[in-house]
Amino acid sequence: MTEKNLTIIEHIDEIRKRLMVIVVFFVVAVAGSFFVAKPLIQFLQNNGVAEEITLNAFNVLDPIMIYLKVIIFIAVIVISPVIMYQLWAFISPGLHETERRATLNYIPFTFFLFVGGISFSYFVLLPYVMKFMMNLSTDLDIAQTIGINEYFSFLFQLLIPFGVIFQLPIVLLFLTRLGILNPSTLVKIRKYAYFVLFVIAAFITPPDLFSHLFVTVPLFALYEISIFISRFGYRKYLKAEKQRELEEELAERERQLEEVRAEQQRQIDEVMRQQK
Repeated sequence: MTEKNLTIIEHIDEIRKRLMVIVVFFVVAVAGSFFVAKPLIQFLQNNGVAEEITLNAFNVLDPIMIYLKVIIFIAVIVISPVIMYQLWAFISPGLHETERRATLNYIPFTFFLFVGGISFSYFVLLPYVMKFMMNLSTDLDIAQTIGINEYFSFLFQLLIPFGVIFQLPIVLLFLTRLGILNPSTLVKIRKYAYFVLFVIAAFITPPDLFSHLFVTVPLFALYEISIFISRFGYRKYLKAEKQRELEEELAERERQLEEVRAEQQRQIDEVMRQQK
């Protein structure tokens, strides 16, 4: 019971240390983001769909709120590899050496996929969403007065989910590399995965067929790409398992030989003592 409690305490202490590292990097990233936030805010205001609309501040605190949101947004993107590495470092003691080396190589790709998801959402999806909303306002004879705080909040609500969704290939590759999933299982649950992605697209996009398909099709393609990539990870997992079983078998044989040698030596020593 004491040993079990000690193990739990050690795990909690390990989590605390990992969180402290993340907090330190986050504070440093926030400090650096102060210099990047203003140019990014100006870019988002003067380019893309925001260029065609007037953004208003309805509250005295709106400018500082926007500034803080953008700073935190930048900081989270910058330290995302650190977060992934700390997560990997926490679970890596339970992995074999080959699994640790293989899964560690996935961490840089999580950053690029996260940025890729954000870019897809901003440059491809956002214009269609805003165009639909503007056309709907015109049809309903509604004069839209858009607040800058509301616009940036909506922007982040659209960008961040796609940054997370684009992690799907790495997540499935990671799980297949550990043998938790296999490509055949992913193929079997394809229709259920499609349904989930279909529902996610319905929540993210406006209620028109074209915009919905415009998001759903890339998500389906992302899942198929994930299945394709997972096949390579699963083959490496099977190869690593065979190698591990072979090493365990050789180690067991060596242990048995050592026991035989030790028994023979014991018998020789016993005979020599009897002769004396």
